[in-house]
Amino acid sequence: MVGSRKTQFVAVDMPALRPLPTNPYEFEEWKKATVNIDYHVAFNDHFYSVPYTLVRQTVSIRSTAMMVEIFHKGIRVASHRRNHEKYRHSTIAEHMPATHRWRVEWTPERLVAWGRTAGDHVAALIDVIMNARAHPEQGFRSSMGIMRLGDKVGNVRLNAACRRALVIGGRSYSCVRAILERGQENQPLPSEQIPIPIHHDNVRGPEYYRESRQEERHAAAPHD
Repeated sequence: MVGSRKTQFVAVDMPALRPLPTNPYEFEEWKKATVNIDYHVAFNDHFYSVPYTLVRQTVSIRSTAMMVEIFHKGIRVASHRRNHEKYRHSTIAEHMPATHRWRVEWTPERLVAWGRTAGDHVAALIDVIMNARAHPEQGFRSSMGIMRLGDKVGNVRLNAACRRALVIGGRSYSCVRAILERGQENQPLPSEQIPIPIHHDNVRGPEYYRESRQEERHAAAPHD
């Protein structure tokens, strides 16, 4: 070797050096997903929109602490600020269709009618879900998920679970699923629950107070 380590560094290594990155290293996570008919993909229980032309297409999701990016065939098609609210939607207006085939086929009215085949309470809950969203399409995923639960547990249980969800104000697929998983669909509803009397030596019932008042009135009455 001719020369010192320094001369070798200057001659060989230095020309190959590159500047340090301007931004610090950022951890990223990748996953595959299929675009739902509501033109959103799910990532960590939040729904991010993509162009509606990608419905039913497979895409790649890249997530960091701050951003969620969606790629289709290596091309970035959507970028969202990461949102940690579960079962909520991040929707870019440009991704929404004006009119196209699936929007004609899948309308809120059709989903409500579909729900009615499983029971009136199912249809009522789907209608509530649709009206609770800023855009009805955002309720499609939850409504279709509820209908799929009927394939697993039967329409009778599903209808009962939807009735309970309506009473307690649960307007989501996750609420109906939780009711079914816990077997709560046939339990008394809050308005039907009857207080259970408590029997204990330290708890005085109404008879005690009636007897006490009678004794007080008797003591206060004038005596001959």
